[in-house]
Amino acid sequence: MTDTLPDRLSVNPKSPFYDEAILERGVGVRFKGEEKTNVEEYCVSEGWIRVAAGKAVDRKGDPLTILLKGPVEVWLKGPDDG
Repeated sequence: MTDTLPDRLSVNPKSPFYDEAILERGVGVRFKGEEKTNVEEYCVSEGWIRVAAGKAVDRKGDPLTILLKGPVEVWLKGPDDG
C-alpha cells in the first residue's frame, strides 16, 4: 500500500469513493486550517468537504450533509496521531 491518498474519499460504504483499506489506516483532514473529525467525504482538487448536519437523516438512514468549500489538506495518521 502506498502513502498517497486519493483525491476524493468517502466514509459511506455505498459511495463509489469508499476505500476501507485507507480508512482503517486513518485519514486526517484539515479544512481552512482547522482539523476536522466529522468529515463524511472530501475532494482536494475541487476544494470541498461534506459534514453531517446534526443528527438529521434521510429516508435511507444516511446522515444529511452540508457541503463546505475551502482549502482542504489530507494526510495519513500515524500511530502517535491518535
